[in-house]
Amino acid sequence: MTEYERERVTLARLPSGVAVETTVHVYGEGDPTVYAQAAQHGREINGSAVLRRLHEELLDRDSLDGTLVAVPVADPLTFDRVSYTTPEAYDAVNPNMNRCWPGDPEGSLHERMAAALWEYAGEAEFIVDLHTGSRDMLTHTVYLKGDEGCRELAEAFGTDLLLAEAAGEDAADEWEQRDFGGKLRVAATREGIPTITPELAHNKELVAGAIDAGLDGLYGVLRHTGLLDDAPVPDWNGIRARNHLGRVTASESGLFRAAEGLETGDEVAAGEYVGEVFDPTTYETLQSARADRSGIVYSVAREATVTAGQTLVGVAIGLE
Repeated sequence: MTEYERERVTLARLPSGVAVETTVHVYGEGDPTVYAQAAQHGREINGSAVLRRLHEELLDRDSLDGTLVAVPVADPLTFDRVSYTTPEAYDAVNPNMNRCWPGDPEGSLHERMAAALWEYAGEAEFIVDLHTGSRDMLTHTVYLKGDEGCRELAEAFGTDLLLAEAAGEDAADEWEQRDFGGKLRVAATREGIPTITPELAHNKELVAGAIDAGLDGLYGVLRHTGLLDDAPVPDWNGIRARNHLGRVTASESGLFRAAEGLETGDEVAAGEYVGEVFDPTTYETLQSARADRSGIVYSVAREATVTAGQTLVGVAIGLE
């Protein structure tokens, strides 16, 4: 049986003195160390189920050639609210935990929580930050563009679509506007730790296909990093794309009807019609939405009520 222990860790404290706690699971011993976490955004729960499945299967194995540290609920505050961010009362400065890594033990609530988990993540040689997109988003894995270790880790995870995200001066304006430099993946990669963010499909609901994809991906990572040697890592043969910030956004609020037949995974050309936003009270077409670039559709808004500025269709540029 694989060596295993777990501990209850205090991440921060609420004004009442109530501790914000989570459980850290540790499997095996020695180097290398892989750190995996889920539910940094509380509505993205499939990763938690993935780590549960992995837990059950690892305990039936004889050993690991290294250490796996797993945190199934990285942010209990958003988990309990089934939300992406905390309310202002908890953290008005950093409502999104994934914008303040590696954290600050004397900072805001989320900065303190990130700092507590960084005690584990920062000691790892590899990091997997499991996230979950909407039901209308194609499963994919994001890694920092230009980092070979991250790319290889993403290929080992094995989703059909990999998205290379540019950083710093090479990134789109949205990078700075949305504080992407504070993402766990970015902070860890800058510290020399290859890190990936798999985006499994379907948030707020446990979906067998998403859980299976996440479990297969983690097994690929464990084999790639040498913790398991029971099978070779399959050669990756998918699509690599650049910069997942390409978005067709709503210029007006209303109802969005996607173009007939438009599906995630489709290739579109720049200027191609992808749907319309119309006024439900006057029936007037407010926007004829068109792709801002040629590339691969990785998300389509299916919940029809949209507000100005909301993403209608996500398009990524394919890489050779």
